Amino acid sequence: MNDHINTDKAIEIQNLGREFGQFWAVRGVDLSVNKGEIFGLVGPDGAGKTTVMRMAAGVLLPTEGNIIVNGYSVISHPETVKKNIGYMSQKFGLYGDLTVLENLRFYGDLYEIPRKNRDAAEDKLLGFSNLTPFKNRKAKDLSGGMKQKLGLACSLIHQPAVLLLDEPTNGVDPVSRRDFWKILHEMVKEGVTVFVSTSYLDEAERCERVGMMQEGRLTMCDKPRDLKKTISGSILEIMSDDPGKALQALKKRYGKMSSDIVSGIIRFRMPENFSPEKIEDEMKGMGVAPLSINEARPTLEDVFVSQALKAGPL
Repeated sequence: MNDHINTDKAIEIQNLGREFGQFWAVRGVDLSVNKGEIFGLVGPDGAGKTTVMRMAAGVLLPTEGNIIVNGYSVISHPETVKKNIGYMSQKFGLYGDLTVLENLRFYGDLYEIPRKNRDAAEDKLLGFSNLTPFKNRKAKDLSGGMKQKLGLACSLIHQPAVLLLDEPTNGVDPVSRRDFWKILHEMVKEGVTVFVSTSYLDEAERCERVGMMQEGRLTMCDKPRDLKKTISGSILEIMSDDPGKALQALKKRYGKMSSDIVSGIIRFRMPENFSPEKIEDEMKGMGVAPLSINEARPTLEDVFVSQALKAGPL
């Protein structure tokens, strides 16, 4: 029986919920991922990102709602869904005593890739991920970034239409993270749809659309540039000779979520109807006179902090 649903969406998530005991890890999530796009799911630890990813991969069944992946329901056709996706969990199952090439061949066997098609696919993925020079190195001897690239290559060996990545660059150095994202964008050019969760908001800027999760709920979903337009008031970058002391003074005066330190510079969300001059005067009055104050463009982190202030319990 063919229950394929004709849809122009790679993923459709419908009123999704998952309960563990009396706790709802995910509740009332509705979103869709277009074919051929990179969609990012962001949020803090415990927001429900991994639970959504596991349900999209058919590893975990929803308590309520449904997910349609490439036209098939994860509830009624989980095995068909698994054939259509590549899924890379936070702890992807590489085998340390196998070489890079042996790991790739092992996953080829799992997906029952015909031998006659295997060599070309392996060569392409090794080249794609820049692992060709290391194909005879054991996986346990790879760097963190190279392990993630190998995990990605193994997830792609069966040429899936949809790739699900659960925080794939967590704990990876910035250079390897950048290289990993270059590979993702190359894959999209070849027609693969990427659904990725991340706690790095700078990575979310690389996505075509972003969904923000807070305490199991989807709070916002749009293009990064449009999400930034939701910020009211101005963002100030404040230089100080004692950023820590200045930050504490600002938080005491304006609230703990009003400011943070990024690369040694205080980012401050200025209340409406205030001016940089007024903030400077108040800081002087608090004994933490700034070295400089400049207006800055909002980032997704500013948007996320704003949403965190509004979030309520499930």
